[in-house]
Amino acid sequence: MRHPSTRLRARAPMVGLSVLAVTLLLPSAAAEGSSRDRYEWAALGDSYTAGLFIGDPRPALGSASRDGCDRTAHAYPDLVRRALAARPPDRPVNLTDVSCDNAAIGNITRERQQPTSPVQPPAGDPAGDPAGWPAVDPQIRRARLGDRTDVVTVGIGAISLPFGECLDLALAHVSCAAYYTNPPEGVEGLDAKLARIRDEYGRMLGAIHRAAPHARVITVGYPAVLPERGSACGGGPTQLGPISPADIDWLREDALKVMNTIIRTEAAKRGDGYVDLYTSSVGHDVCAPEDTQWIEGICGDAEPFWPTTVPGGLPFDCAAIGKRATLLHPNAREHANAAPLVERAVRDALLDR
Repeated sequence: MRHPSTRLRARAPMVGLSVLAVTLLLPSAAAEGSSRDRYEWAALGDSYTAGLFIGDPRPALGSASRDGCDRTAHAYPDLVRRALAARPPDRPVNLTDVSCDNAAIGNITRERQQPTSPVQPPAGDPAGDPAGWPAVDPQIRRARLGDRTDVVTVGIGAISLPFGECLDLALAHVSCAAYYTNPPEGVEGLDAKLARIRDEYGRMLGAIHRAAPHARVITVGYPAVLPERGSACGGGPTQLGPISPADIDWLREDALKVMNTIIRTEAAKRGDGYVDLYTSSVGHDVCAPEDTQWIEGICGDAEPFWPTTVPGGLPFDCAAIGKRATLLHPNAREHANAAPLVERAVRDALLDR
C-alpha cells in the first residue's frame, strides 16, 4: 500500500496538465484588461478635490442629478481629465469623480455623508435648508471601485484639523494653540486628532486596495494654505480674519505639515503614490498678494452662484467688500497648479500597470 503522500505525488503531473489546459482555455486577467477599450480612474476626496466655487457646477445647476457635493469644472480632476483626453496614453481614460465638500476620511470607505451645499438646495425644502440634501453613500461605493478600476486618486483629511475652530476661538480671544495643546476635558487635542488621522488614513487605504485590488492608488497632499510666517497675514476677511500670527504658525507647522507627512508616510507603507502640492504652492498662500494668492480667505473671489454669507453666524460681511464666502479654499490658480502634478502621477501609474 502506498503512503498517501506518494499518491499525491503520483497525481501531481495529471493535476498540473489539467490546470494548464484550463488556463490556456480561459482568458487571463491581463489579457482581459488589455482588451478593454479604456482605463478607469476614480477621484475621491473632499472640497480641495471637488473645487467648490471655481467653475461651472458638476452636475449643472438645475440638474436632477445634483447631489450637494459641489464639484465643479476647473477642479483638478476635471483639468486632468481634459489633458488625458487631449493626449491619451495607450487608450482613453474614463474619470469617475465622486469628491464631496465636507467629506471626512470615514466618508471615503464606510460612512454615508450628509452634503450641505448652500447652492440650490433640493426643491420642496421650504426653508432652503442645505441639510435637505439626501445622504450619499461612501465614495468607494459611489465610484464603483472594483476589479476593473485602474487608478484611484484620493485627497482627504483636512476637515479633521481645527481651522474653523481656530477662527471661532480667535473671535473669542482664545489662543487656538494653547486650547488644542492642553484641551479641556472632553475635547480632542491636536495630538489625538493627528493620531486618529493616521489610523483612519491607513485603514482607508487598505479598504481602497480591497475594493480595487488591481488599481494603483495615488494620495494627494494639501497645498501651502498658510504663509511660512504668520506675521505675513494682515488680519482682514480676505485672509484669516482675527487668527493670530502665533496660531497661524502653529496651524502650519504642527497641524498642516504634520498631516501631509502622515499622508505621505501611510502611502509609502503600502507602496502607494503621493502628490506633493505643498512645495509648488509656497508663497501663494491665503496671505499672499491677491494677484499671486492661490488660496482664497474667509471672503474671496468666486463664481456668481456661490453665496456671500459665511455660515455659522460668523460676523463677516463678504458682500460688503464685493466678495463671497470662500472659507480658505483653493482658487482656480491652485487647481491649475495641482493638475499637471496629478496628471503626471496618473500617467505614470497607468504606464506601470
